[in-house]
Amino acid sequence: MHYTFRPVSSEDEPFLREMLYYAAHMDEDGETSAQTARHNPDLAKYVAEWGRTGDIGFVAVESDTNRPIGAAWVRLLTGGDKLPGAIDDTTPELAIAVVPKYIGKGVGTRLLAQVLDAAKAVYPAVVLSVRATNPAKRLYERLGFVVIDEIINRVGGKSFVMKVNLR
Repeated sequence: MHYTFRPVSSEDEPFLREMLYYAAHMDEDGETSAQTARHNPDLAKYVAEWGRTGDIGFVAVESDTNRPIGAAWVRLLTGGDKLPGAIDDTTPELAIAVVPKYIGKGVGTRLLAQVLDAAKAVYPAVVLSVRATNPAKRLYERLGFVVIDEIINRVGGKSFVMKVNLR
């Protein structure tokens, strides 16, 4: 399988919403459509009006079909919009997901490395939230993220807030 990366654009908002559905494991919560992420205020803020100052992201695109297969992006959220446990109003949050068919093929690892490399030119660190049961936590640790807080997530389960210093 061959794929390339391109920067996220405002035309990618529908795909980013779909990726939020997977990133937030909404299917495990009984949701059956990626459209539910669009209307969830806890999630919509990660995508709405993409292209604000400081937004950085990449879409993985399958070379043969030109179909997007994953995305990783960072967005600076401030005040009450930011993740509980996030450090401050200058550290952006990461969102990342890969279409299920492509999980385990290295797409997520390469996407994450790509977005972190681009983010270090703008931000000193990045944070994310990951469910305690999500095996992706090991990927984040391999790329330098460390647990800085434990929170109750939007569905009442345990999640970890993780941070990576980029400088």
